Amino acid sequence: MPEPPQDRVELLQGTLDMLILRTLLFGPAHGHEIARHIQRTTNDVLQVEHGSLYPALHRLERQKWVAARWETARDRNRQFKYYRLTPAGRKQLAREESKWKQLAHAIGRVMRPAPGA
Repeated sequence: MPEPPQDRVELLQGTLDMLILRTLLFGPAHGHEIARHIQRTTNDVLQVEHGSLYPALHRLERQKWVAARWETARDRNRQFKYYRLTPAGRKQLAREESKWKQLAHAIGRVMRPAPGA
């Protein structure tokens, strides 16, 4: 089995959920679209594997932060499970973004301490 690339970035636990919720803020999407959006917007730094994505989507669905429905894709004659953000998911996204900002700020203080600190 090949080793993962050395420059691959691992997500902190819970971060994938936040990225999925943020992606769905733009509208309903199926799993592959969600993974592609995250990869594209991070310039390929984050590549979400299906083995991580679908368990996260199912977890978010159980929490009622996303709702899912099977639909036929507009450009294909095939059914896909489309996920959409629920009102509870919007509230959860706001909470997660707030926690993320606090965490990023705290890490920034350790990585770049104020002069004289």
